Amino acid sequence: MFSDPLMFYTAMLNDIKNAKEYIFLEMYRFRNDPLGVRFRDNLVKKCREGVKVKLLIDSWGASSGYSFFHELTEAGGELRFFKKVKLSLDTFTKSHRRNHRKILIIDDQITYIGSANIAGYSFNWRESMFRIKGEIALKFKEVFYGNYRIYKKYFYDKSAYTKSIKQGDYEILRDVPSLTQQPVQKKFLKLINQARREITIETPYFLPGSNLRKALAEASQRGVKVKVIIPKKSDVGIMDLLASKYLGELSEAGVKIFFFLPQNLHAKLFMVDRKYFVIGSSNFDYRSFRYMHEICLYGENKSLIRQMISHSNETLKESEPFDYQRWLHRPVIQRFFEWLLVPFRHLF
Repeated sequence: MFSDPLMFYTAMLNDIKNAKEYIFLEMYRFRNDPLGVRFRDNLVKKCREGVKVKLLIDSWGASSGYSFFHELTEAGGELRFFKKVKLSLDTFTKSHRRNHRKILIIDDQITYIGSANIAGYSFNWRESMFRIKGEIALKFKEVFYGNYRIYKKYFYDKSAYTKSIKQGDYEILRDVPSLTQQPVQKKFLKLINQARREITIETPYFLPGSNLRKALAEASQRGVKVKVIIPKKSDVGIMDLLASKYLGELSEAGVKIFFFLPQNLHAKLFMVDRKYFVIGSSNFDYRSFRYMHEICLYGENKSLIRQMISHSNETLKESEPFDYQRWLHRPVIQRFFEWLLVPFRHLF
């Protein structure tokens, strides 16, 4: 596991340089900045060496275009931008659904999954990226090909694209835009209800629905130690404002909330009883569960759990606890905007 962006970007680039057969990358953002240029140039080099390179990048989040990848496609690499935004009578419904996944698969052997995009701003954030070796890469390869096929489709068999995929101690969870499927949220809910000792959540955007809030409160009230770590100030101010509305009721129920102080906390970790984990691209909010193509890995791996515990402990060292009394006396104008934005909470 990596939390230092320099370390995991270096590891990813080294694995790309050593690739022999293929490199498949599915990413929300691939920015035209010094980091993006470095990744692109290394991918171009691998194309010229005969390695199969396929990229699937969200067209809205990319911050780069076809011209940026011209050398890559000229060298034989394949590039697809996921669902371009188009103006129509149904613009909001269609364009709000983004591919938020972040995975890199190399040579049936190596899988990267986690929170970080290919973007230089991540150097100033606390992230969570996992490098996993083994046959699970074959399953992620299947997932990649599936999304590669439907990259611009609006209608497809959602049940097929949300079916969990099991491999040994792991289970791949896939979300697609849906009001009913939502396997990642259902897994969170099941694990919270089964928790007996401890729940730890790290997320940049914390806006759970009523069922999840109720489950967290009930877990705390039955003696489970529930810890939620979020940034003091994320990169989406509206999310911070909306989240604030629900922090008081959770704190009243005994949920311990902490604010990470140094910079944006972008890590996405979920642990139960120091045994079960969920890692990946999904935030703990309405938008990820309802509208986004997300991917997470669920499992019981002891080595990963130890690394996650270390990560959360280090995060807590630089965090401050939620102040319930201060929250009760927050400004009237803040309360007003919380009330005003609540009906639109699914959109942020």
